[in-house]
Amino acid sequence: MTSQGEPACIFDAYGTLFNVHSAVARHANSMGKAAPEISNLWRAKQLEYSWVQSLMRRHVDFWQLTQRALDYALAIHRVSDDRLKRALLESYLALDAYDEIPSVLRRLRAAGIKIAILSNGSPFMLQHAVESAGIRDLIDECLSIEEVRVYKPDPAAYQIATSALKVQPPGEACFFSSNAWDVAGAHTFGFRAFWVNRSNQPEEYGLHQEVRTLSSLSDAVELIGS
Repeated sequence: MTSQGEPACIFDAYGTLFNVHSAVARHANSMGKAAPEISNLWRAKQLEYSWVQSLMRRHVDFWQLTQRALDYALAIHRVSDDRLKRALLESYLALDAYDEIPSVLRRLRAAGIKIAILSNGSPFMLQHAVESAGIRDLIDECLSIEEVRVYKPDPAAYQIATSALKVQPPGEACFFSSNAWDVAGAHTFGFRAFWVNRSNQPEEYGLHQEVRTLSSLSDAVELIGS
């Protein structure tokens, strides 16, 4: 709970609330059989670039890294189409929310739980994402690591949420992410962390011994109270 006694729930954005592969899926017919590989490589490079920039202490915002990662993924697959690239980036700003998200957020709000997003995404990206998904009014705090200019899983990134929500200790707040590395970071920081393992990925970082694993966010409300 927060210091005012309000339950708090923190969500990662990309991969947790929003389907990062929906941008490529919308244009799959223009990309052929390579579409899934391009999407996976785009995501992998996006994350890799964020960690490398943090380690070098040379911050570059997530939107720039998203564009650089797409350039790399398209180049690897020898796709040279500026119109397609622009369309993919526009789609990334309006990713599909997972089906259960609106109802889950409404149930959390009805239960009096404060809702926050904590994301590596830039404020510009997050604003577009929550508005296009129609969930802006269901989010109390939309927090970006741009406040500290270092990416998750650095502890300074998680500190943004505890400060904004006035949570002390961190274990008074629940944290949900579909990214195993993010869950590991949040758990280490001290949040009550949950791994939303949508695609049934194998266990890593010892998470099965440390946190609850979910197949979706449908049961989030019940788990917070358990």
